[in-house]
Amino acid sequence: MKKTLLCGAVLGAICMAQTAVAQDFDDRWYFSGTVGLLEADSARNSDTEALFGIGIGKRLNERFSLDLELDRSNLNRNSAGSPAWDLSAVSLAGRVHFPKEGRSWNPYLVGAMGVQSHDDELYSRDGSNMLLRVGAGIQTDYDRVSIRTEIGNRWDFDEESVIYPASNKFSDFYAAISLLVKIGDRASAPAPASAPAPMPSAASQVSCSDLDDDGDGVNNCNDRCPNSQAGQAIGADGCPVQLTIDLKGVNFDFDRDTLRPDAVAILDEAVSILQRYPQLRVEVAGHTDSKGTDAYNQDLSQRRSKVVYDYLSGHGIDAGRLAGPNGYGESRPIAPNENSDGSDNPDGRAKNRRTELNVQN
Repeated sequence: MKKTLLCGAVLGAICMAQTAVAQDFDDRWYFSGTVGLLEADSARNSDTEALFGIGIGKRLNERFSLDLELDRSNLNRNSAGSPAWDLSAVSLAGRVHFPKEGRSWNPYLVGAMGVQSHDDELYSRDGSNMLLRVGAGIQTDYDRVSIRTEIGNRWDFDEESVIYPASNKFSDFYAAISLLVKIGDRASAPAPASAPAPMPSAASQVSCSDLDDDGDGVNNCNDRCPNSQAGQAIGADGCPVQLTIDLKGVNFDFDRDTLRPDAVAILDEAVSILQRYPQLRVEVAGHTDSKGTDAYNQDLSQRRSKVVYDYLSGHGIDAGRLAGPNGYGESRPIAPNENSDGSDNPDGRAKNRRTELNVQN
């Protein structure tokens, strides 16, 4: 296979993997289990007690999820020996998520409406009333499970309250953590449609556009370097080019050399491509932003490139195909570390904390 086609396939496959990580969302149904604390309205004269819940939900799109939730709490009154006050609720909760590419944890806002039943043993009354809830939290996503931590407020519209007849509601604060277990396997993304084969053209007179004397995939009319050698990476003008595969998504936190969970999918795709094209050799290169001394950044970039090198070699890629690992410190930025006015540019620095695979053959 010509080198041009090989490198094009490598770059295309890795870009497709990065798009999937950035745009895809997990639309599986999930069960949830919740534990937390309910700090009762002071008018209830009750202690802070445990809160337990279960639920079922689904991510409807990248930003919105919907859950049916049931929870229960048994409030013990402050007075020793006083009967308990049982609260049970069922509610429909909508969450608005704020995802960001390359981040496994993301904040969200929640709003819920439902019905809460009360069993007040002290005053021998039970019934049900409307319940509203608002809050905020952080959700961390893994392949099979997610973890939510959430705080907020619940409004219990108990109009029959004997304890607090002057008001028709109680305001209770809650803090909870939930484990979400996803059901089944994720659906595979549909394969991209292949381009239709070109229709055969009528026989015509042979011209330079039909010839490729050096076999580099660029016809003689457009080939500005007609004597390119086999094995070189060739650009659209027929001349050799240096190819660099930027492992976008395999970035590092500031001053860190450990892989983040979202980087694994990108590296697994790179392993798959390198296994598919065993003749491809690459240099593993690491880079940093401009924070810190030159010597420190050189050492940090070396360690970052070694993390990627070890991952590739540890997943079946022969070390003989991997040049390096090489660290280049802050010497090869691809984005400005500072703005034109001299102020810090955090987005630019984040892009510079990267690893690359430089094609060698």
